[in-house]
Amino acid sequence: MTSTDLQAVIAHMGAAARAAASQMAAAPTAAKNAALLALARRLREATDALRDANALDTDAALKAGLAAPLVDRLRLTDKIIETVAQGCEQIAAMPDPVGEIVNLRIRPSGIRVGQMRVPLGVFGMIYESRPNVTIEAASLAIKSGNAAILRGGSEAIHSNLALWELVQAALVEAGLPPDAVQLVQTTDRAAVGYLIASPEAVDVIIPRGGKGLIERISRDAKVPVIKHLDGNCHVYVDASAELELAVRVTDNAKTQKYSPCNAAESLLVHRAIAPAFLPKIGALFAAKGVEMRGDAAALVMLQALPSAKLAPATEQDWAEEYLAPIISIRIVDGLDAAVAHINRYGSHHTDAILTETHSNAMRFLREVDSASVMVNASTRFADGYEYGLGAEIGISTDKFHARGPVGIEGLTSMKWVVMGHGEIRA
Repeated sequence: MTSTDLQAVIAHMGAAARAAASQMAAAPTAAKNAALLALARRLREATDALRDANALDTDAALKAGLAAPLVDRLRLTDKIIETVAQGCEQIAAMPDPVGEIVNLRIRPSGIRVGQMRVPLGVFGMIYESRPNVTIEAASLAIKSGNAAILRGGSEAIHSNLALWELVQAALVEAGLPPDAVQLVQTTDRAAVGYLIASPEAVDVIIPRGGKGLIERISRDAKVPVIKHLDGNCHVYVDASAELELAVRVTDNAKTQKYSPCNAAESLLVHRAIAPAFLPKIGALFAAKGVEMRGDAAALVMLQALPSAKLAPATEQDWAEEYLAPIISIRIVDGLDAAVAHINRYGSHHTDAILTETHSNAMRFLREVDSASVMVNASTRFADGYEYGLGAEIGISTDKFHARGPVGIEGLTSMKWVVMGHGEIRA
């Protein structure tokens, strides 16, 4: 396909998406919910076929020598299929935000002024590896009354095509326009360039993938971008932390899964609890093959552990997103030092404090400048499904209307509405 042909394809998809967006914005809640429930049913019915399509992608990735965390993100297991099916059902059961009027106030003139929630219009979703994103993006687009143009990674093309066909069938079954969710079917990377430079086609771009992809989209896009660049998430173990809770939560935050952006990459430990805590968590990390890159004080407390992988932490380690069995460890003198470290080196994604001191917990919530801040819970909970959003389109570390996991409401905006009884301005 020539560049001219490819540009024409993207333009055609954009025009079709605009037309579909108008219909989706006016679609009744019942029709949107019917599409979501049909999609959940079709996902379960097609589990075997989806597994076969995904095998084509994972086999090719392994032969190409793709890194293990990337292959892990590519897998479409029965559990993942069931999770996204449940996500569709959860979204269907949620209230429809479109058309909701809030903050209605009567002004001295007699007019009533409020805000109505409306769809953004058309969003472009550019993502790597994870094929489940196809369903998460489609289901959120449907419920929020938007249209979407999806462009998944070339490494997941067979999986994404199989999933998208189910989305199309569910839309048609519910009487909604099939062009409400379109998939860019070429693996030509030039398609991304045309899509992100087409304000006539899309209202917002949402990249979901590696730092290189997101930096490129942010630099070259001619439409707004909802994004996060890194997931350097921290766990801070305060002096008053309950020891067994701290060990259990820290272990889960780091090792439950290494590849997600909400996995802990940095561990900060109060000096008072470090002698009791570090050998316990260090033993767990050592048993799981996690490399620990610590400051001098932390390494002294960890060096007696058999088979532990230890290394001195560099300045770069404090800001690193490993996406691998590696964690940086630093001993700090207290809450002030922990907050300062997180706000300096963190990525404003997700950070947690483990403490039994209420005032410290509240200070941490207020002062840590991140999209999700947690008390006595694993950073792995920073996820749209776990937050009750049904699914997430991504996680935003920006500070405009969408921040943290972006669900249905993050795909809408507010417009002012005024209702009167013939009032005129004096």
